[in-house]
Amino acid sequence: MDSTEFSAALRAPAHPSAKPGYGKRSAPGQHPRTAADFAHLRPREAAIAAYIDRLPEGAAIGYKPLAANVADYGQQACAKALKFLSHEGHLRLVKEHLCTADNSFRWVTRTYFSRTSRDDEWWKAYVDGLRGIDLTELERRRRGDASAGEPVQEPERAPAALQEPSAAYRALARLGRTEPRMTLSATECAALEPLAAQWLARGATEDHLTRSLTGGLPHPLHSPGAIARKRLETKMPPEPYEAPEHITRAVMVCMGCEQPENVVTLIKGMCLDCNEELEAYDAAEETGLVIDAIPDTFRAVPAKQDVARRADALRAAAGFKTRPIPRPVHGELVQAFSRDGAELLRAAE
Repeated sequence: MDSTEFSAALRAPAHPSAKPGYGKRSAPGQHPRTAADFAHLRPREAAIAAYIDRLPEGAAIGYKPLAANVADYGQQACAKALKFLSHEGHLRLVKEHLCTADNSFRWVTRTYFSRTSRDDEWWKAYVDGLRGIDLTELERRRRGDASAGEPVQEPERAPAALQEPSAAYRALARLGRTEPRMTLSATECAALEPLAAQWLARGATEDHLTRSLTGGLPHPLHSPGAIARKRLETKMPPEPYEAPEHITRAVMVCMGCEQPENVVTLIKGMCLDCNEELEAYDAAEETGLVIDAIPDTFRAVPAKQDVARRADALRAAAGFKTRPIPRPVHGELVQAFSRDGAELLRAAE
């Protein structure tokens, strides 16, 4: 494992989760991890792929959270890296239509990741096979519930000395600030962490946990660790109710513009236009054209810039055809006329 891949793995535990139901989903049947998993990718894509690979299910893997947590790469670089990973068969963006037992419906967008590169036929067969899956049971299996009978292997974690303390551990370690008599040792916090984590997983807040462990304490108090364990076990919140939910429809969408596959033709997870644009950016980067430079619009005094024409210039530099520039709508014409008219009046004065 190279240094970039190793450092990415160490930062994974601090990465944010997506909204419930969204975020990363791991494709099945992947090969075991090896040091050469992403050797066929460029350094940028390899580093980001190795980082995503070690994130847990449900992690937010859009370009913004990636840029905030992966060193050396900004939002533009991460956005393009996700497209390249789709092009290489590691990512697919899928919209799923969900139905619950009470006949309510909703759409969610998930990003499926595969350490093992897959071709278009494999991805299409997999997405088509998502229809009818019971997500409630699937989530139980992912959590390794005994009732499901199929525990799932936990994602790789960084060495214990390098991990950030969990929210459960931090809540236990802070008990002494609220009630000095409930100060716990590091050993006690580590032993009670799994119980406290169950509280948080069942919807309890850290404040609720603290109040439950520090309120109405006996006098005198001889063993804060024993008191904490008894209360964590006897006052455990109930399991949250999960309405059975299944997928009624799954549609692959373009990684670039998010157009669905029933509207545009998808090749390697992207529509024809986005594939062409990706190739244009790739060719431009190979010629040394800096695309990730800070746009003029981000500077203290923004320069006037026609975004459509700048994009066409990039495409032309890479040898690709330009797209027709849409005509301005009526409101834009009025604004342009007003602006130009004002400039003419100032010049006449």
